[in-house]
Amino acid sequence: MSPSPLAGRRVLLAYGLAGEAIARLAPIGFDYMGMQLVWLRAQGAVAEVVALPTAAAIAENAALLAAAILAEPAPCLLVAHSKGGLEALDALLHPGVAARCAGFVALQSPFLGSPVADAVLRSPRIHGAARRLAQLLRAGSGAGLVDLTTDARAAWMERHAGAVAALTTSLPVLCVGSQVRRDTATGPDRRYLPLADWMERHGAGPNDGLVSVASALLPGARHWVLNASHRALVSAGEGRDPVGVLRQALGALLSPAPPSAAIPPPSAS
Repeated sequence: MSPSPLAGRRVLLAYGLAGEAIARLAPIGFDYMGMQLVWLRAQGAVAEVVALPTAAAIAENAALLAAAILAEPAPCLLVAHSKGGLEALDALLHPGVAARCAGFVALQSPFLGSPVADAVLRSPRIHGAARRLAQLLRAGSGAGLVDLTTDARAAWMERHAGAVAALTTSLPVLCVGSQVRRDTATGPDRRYLPLADWMERHGAGPNDGLVSVASALLPGARHWVLNASHRALVSAGEGRDPVGVLRQALGALLSPAPPSAAIPPPSAS
């Protein structure tokens, strides 16, 4: 049997907002990238989660992630979910960091922000409660909530458009967006349908209940669009296959032939 292409490879995972709080609930049956981490290690990968306070400001976490990437000479594969993808992108623009990265998979990352974050910020009461909850969950200060708004992200992307274009030209990058639909959603994915409907009514287009497909796809990167809710690609549950998605995403990233944006992995339904 030939060895796994991941054997000996360094793989870094970056959680989305409050991911560390969800991961702490693994003993009572919650999953957040846990099955993916176990699978990576079973393939012989040197895989770890980069410890970040996920509700902190994106720039702060990007600096921590950049330091983690630069801490070892071996180039890493970088896999990030949701807000973690924004921090990964920022980190890769730091001097010398992209040279230590062999590929980047962004799962459902709101590069252009989320209207849900806009709605939270419009209400001082809800915003304050969200920040207090982030602190209670030991997920950071909550300052990063502002960074997820559409205005903040549009401004960041405009300032860094040239650097992002250069990055996606020189580094294999796969962006995976998703949409949750009433005709295909099963199990826990159905909980996202009210938010998905709300986002559609407010002009976000197809979305996964928190992030629109349009927001999740970086110009110049390889793209997949799957039928899934916001946590379906990183958490176990009925109708979900997070390990299958990651296996196929990394296989596509490491393949010399780019994946087709029109043909998603069969496990994505």
